[in-house]
Amino acid sequence: MDDGICHIKAEFLLPRIVKKPVTESVEQPQVKDDEVNKTDKPKDEPNPTIEPPEKKGRFEEGTTAEESKGKKKKNRGQNKSRTVPFKEEDALRLCKSLLDGEPAENEAKKCTNEKCRFSHDLDKFLQLKPKDIDGKCYIYSTKGYCSFGVTCRFAGAHLDAHNRNIYPADYKADNSMLVSTWMSTELQHILRKKKYNFNKSTKIINKFDRLLQEAKAERNKASGQENGAGKEDTAPIEPKPAGSVTDEDLIKLRSTERKRIVFRDKLYLSPLTTVGNLPFRRICKEYGVDITCGEMACAIPIINGATQEWALTKRHASEDLFGVQLCGHNPKLVTYAAQIIAEKADVDFIDLNTGCPIDLIFNQGGGSALLRRPNVLQVMVQSCSRLLADYGKEFTVKTRIGIYSDKLIAHEMVPKFEDWGASLITIHGRTKEQRYTKRADWEYLQQCASTAQSTPVFGNGDIFSYEDYETIRAKCPNVAGVMVGRGALIKPWVFQEIKERKTLDPSSGERFEMLKRYVNYGLEHWGSDTKGVETTRRFLLEWQSFLYRYVPYGVLERPPQRINERPEAYRGRDELETLMASPNCNDWVKLSEMLLGPVPDGFNFVPKHKANAY
Repeated sequence: MDDGICHIKAEFLLPRIVKKPVTESVEQPQVKDDEVNKTDKPKDEPNPTIEPPEKKGRFEEGTTAEESKGKKKKNRGQNKSRTVPFKEEDALRLCKSLLDGEPAENEAKKCTNEKCRFSHDLDKFLQLKPKDIDGKCYIYSTKGYCSFGVTCRFAGAHLDAHNRNIYPADYKADNSMLVSTWMSTELQHILRKKKYNFNKSTKIINKFDRLLQEAKAERNKASGQENGAGKEDTAPIEPKPAGSVTDEDLIKLRSTERKRIVFRDKLYLSPLTTVGNLPFRRICKEYGVDITCGEMACAIPIINGATQEWALTKRHASEDLFGVQLCGHNPKLVTYAAQIIAEKADVDFIDLNTGCPIDLIFNQGGGSALLRRPNVLQVMVQSCSRLLADYGKEFTVKTRIGIYSDKLIAHEMVPKFEDWGASLITIHGRTKEQRYTKRADWEYLQQCASTAQSTPVFGNGDIFSYEDYETIRAKCPNVAGVMVGRGALIKPWVFQEIKERKTLDPSSGERFEMLKRYVNYGLEHWGSDTKGVETTRRFLLEWQSFLYRYVPYGVLERPPQRINERPEAYRGRDELETLMASPNCNDWVKLSEMLLGPVPDGFNFVPKHKANAY
């Protein structure tokens, strides 16, 4: 068996086409014999301008080895030179005061913003507006009205003869929808003016920072007495804090005494940057996932009231056990962000990212870099877990088995996380260096889980089928549950397979219906106007950069498919299945046009993630 190859049944294999360099297409100048003799090169030397494809450099032509190495390191994991697929100018977008169409004579609904940067010419907007997409408006069919009015790309379903938006007779303004509120204008103003009250967080941070310094002083004093017995200690003695203290300083609360969420034996969807958005999480909930978590949010933008970062805290009504993942390098900033989210967002738990391998985060001291900053990490976990206990919410930690492949440290960190107050510890079975290459080390994860006393420890990595799940649970009895990341992106129904304990083989039509649901959820989440349609298209294409790697069960020669196996070139059982299996971005765009209409002029898509780690 060839390691790393996903074998396909012979009847579905595509013949390999080896492209040879076409030398005839290169026209050579005609020279005379006497001119050839004048040259220093022999007649039988091959033309240096013709180079076989396999001998070309891995990167652009003309780059040196040093430049190639530097570029490989810089672009690792992401296509950083990509451009925005579509951007709409504000001047071409219609002002909100005209969303319902031209107001009647007795209506005085006009724009009150003198500096409004949007268009107020309804006729011109309707002339420039792209053609409506065929089909019904999902928002209108779900709610009975569409708040995007004339800007909706499905507006023909809910406009009258005068191009005015249709509302039901019993319509009442209701902004509740199915998505939880996330940030009001008032809250954003307070955060941007830096007037939010963080006194509670500050007291807790100062307390644990003081305890850490006292412990360090005690250790230094003890080591000083051992190394320099008989020497006079000239260090100043700090006065002990006076006043009343809580009994938790004397009797330490155990995590089991304040835990209210039962994590054990649940299926957990990993926080996935870019692709783990709310519409995708809704799809996974339909397939049976138990715990969902928003995309990684950075602490500083949360504190500053950044709209894009706060959007990551949105929660759908179907997410019955939902959390937000925070990332940061400073205990005070992370605790401040945790306080705001606990007070203003609808979450059940907050997760701390101590495993992100991205260089930008790592070089700032966040993500997996926290593993080499134990004092900072200790204050961070202690402060956040103590703070969230007052709000009845849990604080969890997600980490990796280490930073370097030759030095695994997760087995040392698990008892510390438990002692510091974490309610759940999730470990990705790879190091920061490995990122998503190699295989997850589940034997080591079992060793790590065995070091915990009562706090559940989840494992993460390479789960792609119910067979993988059953094997891991049998081999790792101390692991309390599993988190699924890339496996869910490639095959969202993996949760249903695990719960029903059988392999599913959805047809291309069933998978296309799944994409339809995702698009509808995206239009509801990002909007049904042109901007919302193109945002939905972009995230659909980002997801397709993972989805195409799924190989249908009926095509496999040696099922089940493994997540790190790269399939041979194959055709599907029908044309749609072949299109879905294409690694070509242009074919992904064709799929999106079947759901969201033609792409706008100048549209260009390059996936954010290279997705090259099989």
